[in-house]
Amino acid sequence: MRRLDTGRLAVLGLRAAGRVPGGIVRAVCAAAADVAWLAHGGGVRQLEANLRRVRPDLRPRELRRLSREGMRSYLRYYGEVFTLASLTRDQLEARVRTTGLDKYAPLLGAGETIVLGLGHLANWDLAGAWATAHVARVVTVAEHLEPEELFQEFLGLRERLGLTIIPLKKNGGDVFRDLVRAVRGGPGLLPLLADRDLTARGVEVALFGEVARVAAGPAALAVATGARIAGTSIHYERLRGARRRAAGSPWGIVVEFGDLLEAPTQGTRADKVQALTQGWVDELARGIAAHPQDWHMLQKVWVTDLDADRYAATLAAQGRDA
Repeated sequence: MRRLDTGRLAVLGLRAAGRVPGGIVRAVCAAAADVAWLAHGGGVRQLEANLRRVRPDLRPRELRRLSREGMRSYLRYYGEVFTLASLTRDQLEARVRTTGLDKYAPLLGAGETIVLGLGHLANWDLAGAWATAHVARVVTVAEHLEPEELFQEFLGLRERLGLTIIPLKKNGGDVFRDLVRAVRGGPGLLPLLADRDLTARGVEVALFGEVARVAAGPAALAVATGARIAGTSIHYERLRGARRRAAGSPWGIVVEFGDLLEAPTQGTRADKVQALTQGWVDELARGIAAHPQDWHMLQKVWVTDLDADRYAATLAAQGRDA
């Protein structure tokens, strides 16, 4: 029997989902989420370990119920991404509600680009598609996926939605210079998914009372260019009545744009990156705490979960002691 090619299945799903009624796509994704949740594999167990940090007050049965909601939210994201390209402008507008965006208007009006520290929350692709149509150009980075065909499908989808994508190089090449040029080509928004980074470039922050490791990219970019930075959180909300009919879906998202942060005037570059990173992570944590089911984090984030030897090697590569 041939090995199941999940990458190829994802490619076929991306190509076919736009021709399938949304209700069927949602039902299939919900069923797949429940199957994965019942199987209780490594990803689900890690999701529960992460959610336990967010909601330490929950009893085991309550935590399991929350992880089930989390898996349904996670698979809902994929179902929506598969059908994003088929949405009309009216449907796109009806599915998104924002808070806090008004405080960015003066900077955008002055031609500046704002860096957004983003987490794997709800549907960030939907948020980006909406923002590029209603706010300003949106530039972001796409992680390289395997197989190549799947990466190209996602790349093409996001570009059709109007996003400007800087692909990460397969050989790990640095995209920082491309991001600096993007910041200086404003006005625009530059959201970066950064709530996890286990490389030697990661930054340790306090997250729900423990040490976690996130990406330095958003803060490093802000320090290098002088751009303003903010944390941004997203969560799902149930739609009803006229808005539900206009959206063509029972689900929409709320994008909460956080306060603009300024780098400290004193200290080293590393100190400034650390302070800004903690600032946007604190904003993100507030969103996660309010809607933990929409944090799609099935991987290790907290340092205490990491393999001690591998983490020591990471710190050594960073020039630090464990």
